Amino acid sequence: MSATATEPQPTEPPSRVLRAAFRAFAAIERVGNKLPNPFWLFWILAGVVIVLSAILAAAGVSTVHPGTHDTIEVQSLLSKAGLTTMVEGAVENFATFPPLATILIVGFGISVAQASGLFTALLRRMVARVPGKYLTFALSMTAMVAHVAGDAAYVTLIPLGALIFRAAGRSPVLGCVVAYVSISAGYDASPSLTTTDVLLSSISTAAAHTIDPGYVVTPVANYFFGLASSVLVALVITVVVEKVISKRSDLAPDEPVKALSTEEAEAIALTPEQRRALRTTGLTALGFIAALAVAMTPANSPLRGEHGSLVESPVISGMSVVLFLFFSLLGCVYGRMTGTFRAAGDLVDALVEGTRSFAPILVLFFAISQFLAYFKWTNIGNVIAIEGAETLKEMRLSGWAVLVGIAVLITFMNLVITSGSALWALAAPVLVPMLMLIGIEPETTQAVYRVADSVTNCVTPMSPYFAMCLAFVQQHKKSAGIGTLASFTIPIAAVVWIVWVLFFVAWYLLGIPFGVS
Repeated sequence: MSATATEPQPTEPPSRVLRAAFRAFAAIERVGNKLPNPFWLFWILAGVVIVLSAILAAAGVSTVHPGTHDTIEVQSLLSKAGLTTMVEGAVENFATFPPLATILIVGFGISVAQASGLFTALLRRMVARVPGKYLTFALSMTAMVAHVAGDAAYVTLIPLGALIFRAAGRSPVLGCVVAYVSISAGYDASPSLTTTDVLLSSISTAAAHTIDPGYVVTPVANYFFGLASSVLVALVITVVVEKVISKRSDLAPDEPVKALSTEEAEAIALTPEQRRALRTTGLTALGFIAALAVAMTPANSPLRGEHGSLVESPVISGMSVVLFLFFSLLGCVYGRMTGTFRAAGDLVDALVEGTRSFAPILVLFFAISQFLAYFKWTNIGNVIAIEGAETLKEMRLSGWAVLVGIAVLITFMNLVITSGSALWALAAPVLVPMLMLIGIEPETTQAVYRVADSVTNCVTPMSPYFAMCLAFVQQHKKSAGIGTLASFTIPIAAVVWIVWVLFFVAWYLLGIPFGVS
């Protein structure tokens, strides 16, 4: 593709609204920087629960379960029973933490696919030969697919976005922005199942057990909504970028856009071997899905649940294993054909390397599991959920209004607590049972959380990937700073938030299933 030169133009001064936003985000950054690491944050919260449980128990705080009519009293963790629970239950709390095993199993499969080079090749293939007028949407939609690779999507797609836009004669700065915003603002939307689906559903299931011990939120509980949302978010980002952001004069890099060098062109293009491997891997994926569908077709199939149920089948309940097998198989096929995997030991190395990347999550999960166990044992969450539900009933608010209020709350919390798993682990034990008591299913609560948890990822300076994107932008525009990047991401995030929330409300009011539940 040929490139046309773009001369740098004077930078437009930010508007009054953007200047106010910059001041607000600077304040958020100052406050956020004073917060401890999430690991210590949950231990501090655990300490608060310990003290609060003693105070509330001494005050005789209790409530009545609306379903069983049993009296639920707050229990003190500073009592003999409480201290025994904390000491003896620590190992079990961690070992039985719902997301722990599932996230590891799925992560193993994704590690194999990532180490084989499959994800990188797939992302390059999706955007390498797209006509210029469809480039923004193609890059944005590729980011939605890249969510399956987790945080590795940022490392791969942001520099690739810059190269792709340069190859089309457009600003590489804009390519960085489109890739970054698409990955972060739409993080919980994807046309495929991801580790996020498994992680959130596990936490939601544990929270729902407060009201219904048999309730299960499946990993595909939000799949329909996530699939539709991925297309919607990509379209919204495309419209805002093409109609507004691309018109700005301060997008121009420090030097005129030049044609790609041979090395840069090779970084985008795939070798014939890689293209053949991608085709074979794609056919393998289709074959895997087709074989699974055929195996589940007979009413008496062992892969169906009781009475031939598809929803309660081993495939749905064991989705983490299915995803592990799926991604491992694809990674092995691609790796074998491209030479990435030459021996059985290479596969083991990929699994080991992938396990190392999960170390920070495992450390965080230990703290979260103890906090949630304390919170559950004390019955503080039950009291808050039941009393909160009664308050909402008295206010006579419509379900959609309550959910929009939840979206606003989570949006602001996400500016400071950028870890999606940590934030949901904090919010779910209260929100899920509380909304269940007013007739809102956990799948719905989880769906609105996904919207609110995603959009502000691209504007908060607390996100480590905000700094990463800025570093890539500065490779092409050295004068760019936090305010520069925020001035690009804030307008996009604002429009995406409004449109996505309205989309959610319409979906909810129309009664469309959010997924398979």
